[in-house]
Amino acid sequence: MKENKLKLVISHSPHVHAKSSVNKIMYMVIIALLPALIVSLAYFGLGALIVTLTAVLSAVFFEWFIQKFLLKVKPTITDGSAIITGLLLAFNVPSNLPIWIIIIGSLVAIGIGKMSFGGLGNNIFNPALVGRVFLLISFPVQMTSWPTPGGQNLTKYFDATTGATPLGLIKEGVKNGETIQQLMTKLPSYWDMFIGQMGGSLGEMSALAILIGGLFLIWKKVITWHIPTSIIVTVAIFAGILHLADPTKYADPLFQLLTGGLMLGSFFMATDMVTSPMTPKGMIIFGVGIGILVVAIRVWGAYPEGMSFAILIMNAFVPLINMYSKPKLYGEVKKNGK
Repeated sequence: MKENKLKLVISHSPHVHAKSSVNKIMYMVIIALLPALIVSLAYFGLGALIVTLTAVLSAVFFEWFIQKFLLKVKPTITDGSAIITGLLLAFNVPSNLPIWIIIIGSLVAIGIGKMSFGGLGNNIFNPALVGRVFLLISFPVQMTSWPTPGGQNLTKYFDATTGATPLGLIKEGVKNGETIQQLMTKLPSYWDMFIGQMGGSLGEMSALAILIGGLFLIWKKVITWHIPTSIIVTVAIFAGILHLADPTKYADPLFQLLTGGLMLGSFFMATDMVTSPMTPKGMIIFGVGIGILVVAIRVWGAYPEGMSFAILIMNAFVPLINMYSKPKLYGEVKKNGK
């Protein structure tokens, strides 16, 4: 009699349960990004459209090419993950960035950030952020030339009026001896920041649009509240302490929350199921670490924005966080007998 042997295969995360699937989750994330995309198109017109289409199409192409001709595996471009990488990369760059630079960013994001680790489920860093940081270091001038809302001709790509972001103005102003109170008179109101009437990348344009998309993902149970909430609360507390200590030098918490890529990173990049912790406890630790790093980089670092660096740094700690925060196995006996 032949013995039947069952083979149990345990794969890498993300693990799919219930009626969810990778494809369904990815396309819900794409839907959640649409409000922010619409706002960016309204402010930047053709520039936002060109940047987004270039990033998405090149990301999909590079994933298909690498899988088919280099890895010799069946391409998985229909799962939506490459589209999300392209969208998030586009959301992290200026709307007048030259097309060839965007393509390089997509190649780095897909080729180095994702496929070099084995593809979806194996990468340890968020691919879009890998591409963004590479471009920021390699092309600092082009990556920090920010078109102002309405300052970019809606029918021309390179015809744009550029200016510093609110974070950049605060960073440079404090460095030159100006107080926060003086600098705030030169900046958009908090309402304008909330709806996106300020300079920055496509994903910095509207905290309101990002919140709508983020709450949609929480409602659909694509993400949980743990990471976004822990990041936002940590940033608010840390920035609040600094502001109370010296309000002439450190901006208040609301300014820190509404500017830069904090909202985009909190809801759409830090929550990446592959590169974030598995347990609620681990997610909170992860979010607190990101929040602390963001404020520290913004206040004392060389760059005015720190969300990308903070997420990538904490991505590296995810295996350690998972090891520390993993739940107790059923029937597990500790060394002390308990």
